[in-house]
Amino acid sequence: MSTTDVRRGDPVTTVLTWQVRPGHEQEFEQWTHGISGCARRFPGNEGVSWLRPEDGHRFHAVLRWSDPHRLAAWLESEERAAWHERIEGIATEIGSERQSTTGMETWFGLPGTTVQAPPRWKMVLTTFLGAYPFTFLIQWLVAPHTTTWHLPLRAAVFPVVLLPVLTYLVMPALSRLLRLWLYPPPDH
Repeated sequence: MSTTDVRRGDPVTTVLTWQVRPGHEQEFEQWTHGISGCARRFPGNEGVSWLRPEDGHRFHAVLRWSDPHRLAAWLESEERAAWHERIEGIATEIGSERQSTTGMETWFGLPGTTVQAPPRWKMVLTTFLGAYPFTFLIQWLVAPHTTTWHLPLRAAVFPVVLLPVLTYLVMPALSRLLRLWLYPPPDH
């Protein structure tokens, strides 16, 4: 395993899909624990989650890495190749396309589509438009009532209030409202 220090970039998440032969599900699940442990020891790994099918035999691995270079190093590593040899005849990685995001794109995703995320400057501007009014309201309405609280608790109020509001209400609404600007139709 290479421990060469590579320039850190943006975190990246990739989804890999596996088709498991009927009757080999338990064997495959044991394999997932082994390869996940191996991946966790690899530089830059920030976690592996497995999504098990409710019915059928398709499993999905969600891999999170500190940057695209370290993810590529894992995907091309001898360690990963050795683990793949262990499940020949049991499961097959399907789909040559890997889905990757670097972070904020998840706020700007369009369900059921393969549309590219908007440029980062548009994501930053849209996030500012969503966050600023609520930041102002929290500072105006909530912060004055927390001045006697200990600093860690006072500081926690802001993200505890703001992040759920942005994630579940504001950003989905802004993404819909600004969709033609964020995702302009392709020129024909």
